[in-house]
Amino acid sequence: MTSIESVVRAAPAELDAMRHALEIARRGPAKGPNPRVGCVLLSAAGDVLGEGWHRGAGTPHAEVAALADAAGRGTSTRGATAVVTLEPCNHTGRTGPCSEALLAAGVARVVVSVPDPNPVAAGGAQRLRSAGVEVEVGALADEGRALLGAWLPSVERGRPFVTLKLATSLDGRVAAADGSSRWITSEVSRHHAHDLRAEVDAIVVGTGTALVDDPSLTARNAAGELQRQQPLRVVVGHRDLPPHARLHGPGGELVHVRTHDPARVLTELAAREVRHVLVEGGPTLAAAFLAAGLVDEVHAYVAPVLLGAGRPAMADLGVTTIGDAVRLTTRSVIPLGPDVLVVATPDRHIDPHSTTEEH
Repeated sequence: MTSIESVVRAAPAELDAMRHALEIARRGPAKGPNPRVGCVLLSAAGDVLGEGWHRGAGTPHAEVAALADAAGRGTSTRGATAVVTLEPCNHTGRTGPCSEALLAAGVARVVVSVPDPNPVAAGGAQRLRSAGVEVEVGALADEGRALLGAWLPSVERGRPFVTLKLATSLDGRVAAADGSSRWITSEVSRHHAHDLRAEVDAIVVGTGTALVDDPSLTARNAAGELQRQQPLRVVVGHRDLPPHARLHGPGGELVHVRTHDPARVLTELAAREVRHVLVEGGPTLAAAFLAAGLVDEVHAYVAPVLLGAGRPAMADLGVTTIGDAVRLTTRSVIPLGPDVLVVATPDRHIDPHSTTEEH
């Protein structure tokens, strides 16, 4: 429990308003530097005075949007309760502090789902309390954290959230002995993977994969057309790409990070306000991110195909005994046509410079 948290005392009308705030927050962009946030303003009698959600970077925050909605309805917010999915910010960035906007509007009570983990923006609850506003934090906290998705752990860990994607045969191969890999998984799986690409801020591959597979790293719909929002395309390694590479074609911006250090890759992407990274390959890059303890989630698309030989999904992790295996906790198993998608999170990571396990 953080210093701003308290025992949650929320009325039924406030919990209903929080559920609605969570619902309207989902109308905001699912990716980008800013979180999804919703706000509902209630009168003392529990009537809705206004509502709003954050529509993306540079636009009014949810609290300000809700206050504007209330003003548009001609309703006064003095003495009102603000029900908001994320702690009101207390800093000036692209917009002003939401805590000050609520104070200026005469709000008397604020009910929050999730405290803001960003040290730059946090402090809104304390600012409001110091001004005499009653603040409750933790209402429907599990739902609030789920809404924030990759944004929340990214801010908490100070780096982009990393999803490692694998597409393998049943015996763990990503290509046959002759190097061919199209297609191991089914069309259903590939469509699902393109939807995943559309949800992330950046896709990362190594130069080896870029040179051998010549991917475009775009997010496409079922008709093969580019989706409206395209992720940043990131190539990691020192080798140059040929001018005819498909990565130079239409799609998201292409960034070449000339390093083999996964931590440096994430530092450079964090500077670009990237919150969610999808590592797509190849085996060497996947092993490097796992060995560095920088994989937060694994999406493994597994096809009922046996190759017996060919390129493995993972390069050497330095595991010499079963006790050192990288174990994961399965979060879900989703059938996709003939394939399955296994979503799992690592239980621990390997420290390549030590024999000590880090939990």
